Amino acid sequence: MNETIQTQLNHRSIRAFKEQELTKEEVELLVDVARHTATSKFMQAYSIISITDPTLKAAFAAISKQPYVEKNGHLFLFVVDYHRNVQLTKAQDRPVKLQGTADYFIAGLTDATIAAQNMVVAAESLGMGTVFLGSLHNDAQQIIDLLELPEYTFPAVGLAVGWPNQEPQLKPRLPKEIMYMENHYQVLENPLKNIESYDEEITGYYDTRDLNNRVDRFSKQVADKMESLPPKRLALLEVIQQQGFLREQ
Repeated sequence: MNETIQTQLNHRSIRAFKEQELTKEEVELLVDVARHTATSKFMQAYSIISITDPTLKAAFAAISKQPYVEKNGHLFLFVVDYHRNVQLTKAQDRPVKLQGTADYFIAGLTDATIAAQNMVVAAESLGMGTVFLGSLHNDAQQIIDLLELPEYTFPAVGLAVGWPNQEPQLKPRLPKEIMYMENHYQVLENPLKNIESYDEEITGYYDTRDLNNRVDRFSKQVADKMESLPPKRLALLEVIQQQGFLREQ
């Protein structure tokens, strides 16, 4: 155990930030940490965009339907980016063939996501708070249009960073014996029975939260989310293909 691990074990998503922007030095430090993340095939197939324009931040908040997207210390967007590598390849008069494949899209998405997580660890080690913004996929096409993202790019995940203005409870995670396996996948014999205690723990968590009176089992949340999605999220594959990925080869 060390301070870094303790910080990771105490991770909480922060959704209320102080009205204090990150300094230029703080932003550059976090970006440098993200840039030094491991990358598939050393392609470095991602880019990071700081969203500082108030109009853009307001538009992002409207898409996500979350006020903390607009009110934070700094807003980052991590982007799958093969456009740059296509340009580099063409500049050498070499043929470009693989930039739209599933293999490369997954690699770029992984690059962007782990870079974002690396930034989270760094920010939280400094006492900052963070929250991932998958909610931007409520309208990925609008994000693409607003930022003029070219072909062979795709918005992977947003990240709001800032100085916390709340101390939320630590949210319980699934028991290790449910999530951690060895050598092969272990299918749950009786799923609801297997997580019965966890369902009770989650219900208690929501019942005692300061900011939310919701009472909800984990199993019910899963079933609800497996049943429906906003229409534009259901159309994500089409948007990804329009950006040049996952088309027929």
